Amino acid sequence: MLFKDDEVARADAFAVRNSAGWYRWTHDTVDVTGPDSTALLDKLLVNTVALCKVGREKYTTMLDDNGRIIDDLMAIRLEESHWWLSTLYGPQMIKWLDEHKQGFDVSYSDITATVDMYSVQGPRSTEVMDKLLDVPVDDLKRFQIVDATIAGIPVHVDRGGFTGELGYELYCSRSDSARISELLRSTGIRELQTLEVFVRSLPMEKGMALRQDYHFLTPFEANLGWSVHFDKKDDFIGRAALEKAQEEGPRFAFVGVEIERESYEDICQNEIVRKRGVPVGKCRQMIYGYTVDKNIGFAIVDAEKCPIGTKVTIGPNDSPAVIVAPKWC
Repeated sequence: MLFKDDEVARADAFAVRNSAGWYRWTHDTVDVTGPDSTALLDKLLVNTVALCKVGREKYTTMLDDNGRIIDDLMAIRLEESHWWLSTLYGPQMIKWLDEHKQGFDVSYSDITATVDMYSVQGPRSTEVMDKLLDVPVDDLKRFQIVDATIAGIPVHVDRGGFTGELGYELYCSRSDSARISELLRSTGIRELQTLEVFVRSLPMEKGMALRQDYHFLTPFEANLGWSVHFDKKDDFIGRAALEKAQEEGPRFAFVGVEIERESYEDICQNEIVRKRGVPVGKCRQMIYGYTVDKNIGFAIVDAEKCPIGTKVTIGPNDSPAVIVAPKWC
């Protein structure tokens, strides 16, 4: 939980919004190779990853047979038949690959233990990266990844991040982590201290959610319909159920909620959302947003009963809130 008067967390947030900051937070990384690696990923993912060029990546979701989201991830194409899957659920990804690999010439492994990731985020992040790297990254496009070095240390540099700001992610060997941390500290930009700021508060302000927030919704209910490629050549898991769900219309809506009073209440995951005392959904997470100076959150609610602007209450203390679009800045 974060509070309005937490000055360390506020300084972390403003560093990223107004200047630049860095942090170490490694996603799980699954390495996928082989002649049929792209074909298998196209079967598992709703996006057409076959169209992804080498050195680029795509954000996408992965569905169960009922068309519901079981993971969201970045599919990174390092070589023609070599992919990294950046996820928070590596062991589950391995299990899913195990279940669907039959007939595909493919190899894969969870390499999380050998890879580390650092993130440099904020308006000044390009300036910081250009001082660190052997080559400038001024022309690097969003969701593009290149090989580079920092003080002779090989790294992958990806233009992306989870703050909604201009930013970069650095992948390196775990054996080089201490040196990379030292070099980042030498830049003088702020090292973020508060995990909830860069995992929850900063992303939420920009409408960026975690898989746990919309787990088992359809991509359309989760506002991710843009990522679904029904026109892709090959079928994907969950397609038939998803097409049916699209025809029937959404049962649930993934929305934002704002607490309408200053509150120190810790509203937990799955607290009940009520409209005139009647349950209409569940709060998925709630946090303080320092850019917008209010308690904000995500909720899954009845799509018909809770349009934008609906007044609701949340949690056992009936904290007054309003349904809003899930993006604040």
